[in-house]
Amino acid sequence: MTTDHKRDYGEYSFWLDDVPGGIAQRPALEAPTDVDVVIVGAGYTGLWTAYYLAKADPHLRIAVVEKDFAGFGASGRNGGWVSPLFATPLSTLAREHGRDAAVAMQRAMFDTVDEIGRVVVAEGIDAQYLKGGSLWLSTSPAQTPRLRAVLEEQRSFGFGDDEWLWLERREALARIRVEGCLGGIFSPRYARVQPARLACGLAAAVEGLGVRIYEGTPALTAGPGGVDTPAGRISAGSVILATEAYTVRIPGHERDMVPIYDLMIATAPLPAAVWDEIGWSGREVLSDGRYLFVYAQRTADDRIAIGGTAAPYHFGSRISPRYERVSGLHERIHTVLRLLFPAVSDVPVTHRWGGVLGATRDWHSSVSYDLASGFGWAGGYVGDGVATANLAGRTLTDLILRRDSDIVRLPWVGHRCKRWEPEPLRWLAVTGLQVVMGHADSVELGAGRPVRWKPLLDKIEGIAGW
Repeated sequence: MTTDHKRDYGEYSFWLDDVPGGIAQRPALEAPTDVDVVIVGAGYTGLWTAYYLAKADPHLRIAVVEKDFAGFGASGRNGGWVSPLFATPLSTLAREHGRDAAVAMQRAMFDTVDEIGRVVVAEGIDAQYLKGGSLWLSTSPAQTPRLRAVLEEQRSFGFGDDEWLWLERREALARIRVEGCLGGIFSPRYARVQPARLACGLAAAVEGLGVRIYEGTPALTAGPGGVDTPAGRISAGSVILATEAYTVRIPGHERDMVPIYDLMIATAPLPAAVWDEIGWSGREVLSDGRYLFVYAQRTADDRIAIGGTAAPYHFGSRISPRYERVSGLHERIHTVLRLLFPAVSDVPVTHRWGGVLGATRDWHSSVSYDLASGFGWAGGYVGDGVATANLAGRTLTDLILRRDSDIVRLPWVGHRCKRWEPEPLRWLAVTGLQVVMGHADSVELGAGRPVRWKPLLDKIEGIAGW
């Protein structure tokens, strides 16, 4: 295993650029082989599944195949939120599976945030994990009732101040001085990580348990019985598809989800005087109440890393590096940063990047494993994958090993998502949603009141989980 100094990993993300010692390059598969479990994708889902399987049964022969390198995709580019939110709203889960199932799902997600913290300590992974909580702030009068509705939904399922607490304007500003802040929600249940360090550290831990990771090894096909690669077939009794948005590149899975781009920027480290003006000493992850999601964290080295979901969907579910660096969209994120924190107006941006997340037709993450065929998959996290992928890895482990547990009975297990429509209907649907929500944000921020079509947007949010 060697370290590749030829690539500019800052092109991929600040996080990958910040991995101590650089990115380890592992050899590709050289010949056909036979294992007990083969996992396609060395992102969080694949690595967590390999980790828990190897811990549970050290005798299992496990291989992970990865087209590029471990942590190349969303796992090395995301916002670093270890979020306890499941992509599907609790009210939707309750309607489809019952109230108790919805509550159990939420409690499992709370536990998952702590489980990730436990593992990074146990394995000595320098992922900069910090459980500082989250702040969802209202920065427009139109956002306040929307955030209060989120809080009330949680209250209706029995979750109180220990999970979600409303902050009045003065209380919110005591934590962080955001321009135009009117109040918001604080939750102590969130954590922050350096996502690429988590992925790279987890890959190293998995290898230490005897798992083989083959990088530079694309899966040409994947199905019951094995995975075909350019070097030959990997035969296995269990095959796990853990490719998230890149699933659309595997034959037969082109309409399982749509790849949606998020873009991010990171500033240079801020001077102490600027932090004195901003506050943010609790290092909570941060968002506000707009329809198109904006998310930020204060990094361990005192930068601000901020991203947003306003990047367009590309016809035919195309994925390309050229969609990751769009100057106009990156500048839009920079503008949001300066509006939230005028004190950073003169601080340079050092990194601009993007990545792709996967969204299923019903905005419902799922995990499944068919005992008869030995084929399983997990994904469709819609941007909440840092924590959900860990739960997926533990769930797949129990399903593969036929272990009865509370998590294999959670409502997302075995959920079957509808396939997305063929083009051009897919492009029209996704693009239409993005345009409507972006326009609503512009109107609300300007007028300070909800748009006239708010009931329609609320219905869309309820369906989509936005």
